[in-house]
Amino acid sequence: MTDISRRKALLSGGALGALGALSIAAPAQARDLVWTWAPSGSVAGTGAGADPRWVWDTEADALLASLMQRGVIPQVNELLWNWERNDQPLPAGLPADLRDFMERARRLPDWADRGKLERAAEFNKSRGIYLNLCNGPGGGILATAIPHEARAVYYSAGGADMEDRVAKTSLFGFAVGSLNAYRPDGKCVVECVKTRLVHAAVRTLLQQSPHWRDGIPISQEDMLVTWHTLPTFAMRKMREWEVPIGDADAEAYLHVWQVTAHLLGIADEYIPATWDAAYAQSDQVLPRNMGPTPEGVELTDILLGQLAEQTSPGSISRPLCNALARYLVGDRVADWDGIPREPVWDRLLPQMWPLLVKFREGLVPLPLVPEVAWTIDEALRRYILFYLTKGQETKIEIPTRNRPE
Repeated sequence: MTDISRRKALLSGGALGALGALSIAAPAQARDLVWTWAPSGSVAGTGAGADPRWVWDTEADALLASLMQRGVIPQVNELLWNWERNDQPLPAGLPADLRDFMERARRLPDWADRGKLERAAEFNKSRGIYLNLCNGPGGGILATAIPHEARAVYYSAGGADMEDRVAKTSLFGFAVGSLNAYRPDGKCVVECVKTRLVHAAVRTLLQQSPHWRDGIPISQEDMLVTWHTLPTFAMRKMREWEVPIGDADAEAYLHVWQVTAHLLGIADEYIPATWDAAYAQSDQVLPRNMGPTPEGVELTDILLGQLAEQTSPGSISRPLCNALARYLVGDRVADWDGIPREPVWDRLLPQMWPLLVKFREGLVPLPLVPEVAWTIDEALRRYILFYLTKGQETKIEIPTRNRPE
């Protein structure tokens, strides 16, 4: 095996053997399940009901294929480098077809609710620590147990430099979770549109890789699967931890991710309208898309190594990070990802974390606590991003190649 180290391959094999044949077969069999989620449960309320595995982003894909054929992607990246704010005009000099597409793509949907978006920003003030934990280590480790996503990351350009890849992913995640996400001075629209362009480029490029044999990557279902590893996973974990969340706050948090899904190019007929619809969709798409891969094991090791370095270089933090990841995603996914068991921390974390949540939630109603919590969370976010980028300016760019051979 040339692309993945022998040690990681052996680790993956050991994890597979521990699960047993039935567990290994389950994800592959699940992918054959018929799509039954009804578009009546979406924000559109209607739709064709087509299986999202066979639906992509037709307009963006054709556009990026054309831009690549014309050899203008480097120029486009240079022009878009300083396009940063939601209210900022597109830079002059962009190809006309790209400009027209981006002007349409940057518009919020008609059903977007400014009041809910603002409430979601306020929700992040007091719940940022849980959201950062679930969307960062939690969502990242879940993603490495999604074969399509793990292989797409590994064999695309970003897989060759995971610190840069994680930094750019963090730019997107931090934009969604920021207090001004969809305000004029925010960055969420920009990061969503740039990410949509990147996805379209990867669809074209990966099909040219000798290592990619999974058809057209990043289908509507692939994007939905990733979406469910973020807000749906986070909300389920917070409910599990008994974090008190009012109905209006829960609805607002869902709404910010509904708008984000739309801007990423997910069709409205696939975007869940309620949490019940989101849970039902998640229960269908995650089982049929998750499982072990050697690429996922390799990526997991890199991600946990980065997390350990971010928290406390040279200390006992790697065993703690291993246990934290296992606690967040569960034993099955952790075993798929080759995460070592940590006898001490694996026993302590499930006992300690619920107590810490209860202690923290007892403080939230006090004056200024949400603001203080946000300040601490934001400082941590900025530190992580500074660490990943080595203090260098990093922005989402359209790739022009796959992972180097």
